[in-house]
Amino acid sequence: MNRYIETALSYDGPQVTFMEVCGTHTMAIARHGIRNLLPRAVRLISGPGCPVCVTAAADIDAVLALLDANPGLTLTTFGDMLRVPGSDRRTLERLRADGADVRVVYSVTAALALAREMPDREVAFLAVGFETTAPGTAAALTEALSTNVDNFRVISLHKLVPPALRQLLTTPGARIDGFLLPGHVCAVTGSRPFEFLPADFGIGGVVAGFEPTDILTAIGMLLAQWRAGAPAVEIQYRRIVSPDGNTAAQAALAEVFAPVASTWRGLGQIPASGLLPRPQFARYAVDLGEAAGAALEKAAPALAGADAGGCRCGDVLRGAIAPSDCPLYGRVCTPRSPVGPCMVSSEGACAASYRYRGVAV
Repeated sequence: MNRYIETALSYDGPQVTFMEVCGTHTMAIARHGIRNLLPRAVRLISGPGCPVCVTAAADIDAVLALLDANPGLTLTTFGDMLRVPGSDRRTLERLRADGADVRVVYSVTAALALAREMPDREVAFLAVGFETTAPGTAAALTEALSTNVDNFRVISLHKLVPPALRQLLTTPGARIDGFLLPGHVCAVTGSRPFEFLPADFGIGGVVAGFEPTDILTAIGMLLAQWRAGAPAVEIQYRRIVSPDGNTAAQAALAEVFAPVASTWRGLGQIPASGLLPRPQFARYAVDLGEAAGAALEKAAPALAGADAGGCRCGDVLRGAIAPSDCPLYGRVCTPRSPVGPCMVSSEGACAASYRYRGVAV
């Protein structure tokens, strides 16, 4: 047993609260019963680490409105997105059942290939995900431009993690003593974009891998920082992550996308937290336009955490409540019949808690 794992398992100091901001960490913590292994003084909470979950109801509404207005459009996206409800409970799955051409793809490359196969039909890719998946979208847009694929479009709902953490820490009542930083995201970004945590907020962060020993080691590293009163950004996941990250992927993102304000479920609008194609790629960007504006107004309660139907996914994403604190959890809302995206996505905190409820606390 390494000394950091021993620290994590034997800690007996004041209560500390650490937040993970990666859906894969959320699932791993639940699957391996890590909360049960830790002393009561170490509290783990889930944050906005699931890209499907943080997609705002207003954006879902705008995409639904886009399909309503454009029956000739083929929309492609990842499977989880089909079941995420808008503010009126409609979903892409329901629109597909009603005849809309909505297709599941496993990568943006498949969406671009479909556009080539159907040159007489407009094919749009609904792009969600953090810095991990955004480089793939950037590569597809670059390829579409270089090969002159005129019927390919992208609805960019990509989001950037560091601005969301800053927003969380400036939210009144926030109590977070450290972050388990996302290994997949940091493989692209490196750890440097998170150095504002100790510099501006006096809070540490550790980039963690996904095996139980990785997570327990990272928790022990956070506890060591806490005990020493020396917050820092450290890397546990050194076999994949470096301080500088993947500079080629970063260059591709910078070439194709510009940071813009983006609306997050439960967190509201966050400056420079979204990605919009730059002018040279504007021909491929779908402008949701008036549909987005109307949807934003319609979904205003959801942005504040009061999602449709009494769902409290927004509160879960802020770490304000545990999934089981939602009155719908496990009763009205289950993975078979989800009310909100935290139960829809395989990386959602509610889905993880429910699936491993015999293991997780």
